[in-house]
Amino acid sequence: MAKWHGFGRCKTRLAKDIGKINSAKVQSLMTNHTISVAKSLQKIKQIDISLAISGLGGGNCKRWCKELGVKKFNLQGRGCLGEKMKRQIIINKKFCTRNKIKNIIFVGTDLPDLCHLDLLNTIRQLKQNDLVLGPSNDGGYWLIGLSAEIISKHQYLPFINISWSKENVLQNTINNFAHTKLKYKLLDKKIDIDTIIDIENRSNQFV
Repeated sequence: MAKWHGFGRCKTRLAKDIGKINSAKVQSLMTNHTISVAKSLQKIKQIDISLAISGLGGGNCKRWCKELGVKKFNLQGRGCLGEKMKRQIIINKKFCTRNKIKNIIFVGTDLPDLCHLDLLNTIRQLKQNDLVLGPSNDGGYWLIGLSAEIISKHQYLPFINISWSKENVLQNTINNFAHTKLKYKLLDKKIDIDTIIDIENRSNQFV
């Protein structure tokens, strides 16, 4: 899930502290890093990349993906984050079936600490679990991995009854599965970069 790093059109909270130009640069760097990590696994045929883009029209998306070296992309479309992810599942279901891809993993582009081991661990956990979540510092998640069971029978379950951008997104997502026999797994917590405080907290982790 990627947002175009246009001037004044991304990281608006961060821009209040470091300016619109610098916040756009930060977004661009993090997006490029995320794509680089994903491409390292695509090269060894562990994943297929599909970039879901907001902030650009179809023609500009195509040009941007060519610059990034990504062949497959879709527009995120309108709605909240949950609606956008549901839309991507619907769009990609035929591709997954045709190419015998069982799982779908959503990753944001706000993670300077994302590495290929995070994705490999998610793939491994999805062999034993139906849902994999990477908790973020803001109460949401930086990754959500969905098994074939969820994609085929419960594709709306992770995204209902959730107030997006609130601090209980992760817990509400888990609660949606409380009445089912589906298994979930939590990964290590990471910091999504949305504000200057997030950058400071990330720096403190390595002191």
